[in-house]
Amino acid sequence: MTKPIPRIRSRRTRISSRRTRISSRRRIGSRKNGRRIPKGIIHVQASFNNTIVTVTDVRGQVVYWSSAGTSGFKGTKKGTPFAAQATARDAIHTVVRRGMQRAEVMIKGPGPGRDAALRAIRRSGILLSFVRDVTPMPHNGCRPPKRRRI
Repeated sequence: MTKPIPRIRSRRTRISSRRTRISSRRRIGSRKNGRRIPKGIIHVQASFNNTIVTVTDVRGQVVYWSSAGTSGFKGTKKGTPFAAQATARDAIHTVVRRGMQRAEVMIKGPGPGRDAALRAIRRSGILLSFVRDVTPMPHNGCRPPKRRRI
């Protein structure tokens, strides 16, 4: 009975597979940075606890987003107007470097960061075509719970 010949992996295949993996990673990264966005939509979601600013292109694909938490605020400070202003400034600064000149603004939510975020967007130098409030409003809402019996 003869022993089976052990399989030896060739070194060449491992190196070549790693090289293709690295080159594909580089290509994706460079394509992301090179994308120019002349016009976009800025979505501001202002809740009582946080403010989230999302910048999309005209088709609705997210280009960049920022929130009060990613801007360095923690806990109850995330719900403040100052945090919303810093969040909007961070998001706008990034997309202006990518070439955004004109934008539409959609504001959603009842939070205190609504006006502060809009003020920061206006000061950034981007031309705003319109500002729209897209807060969802119930037209009669859910059925209320049963009355309490004591």
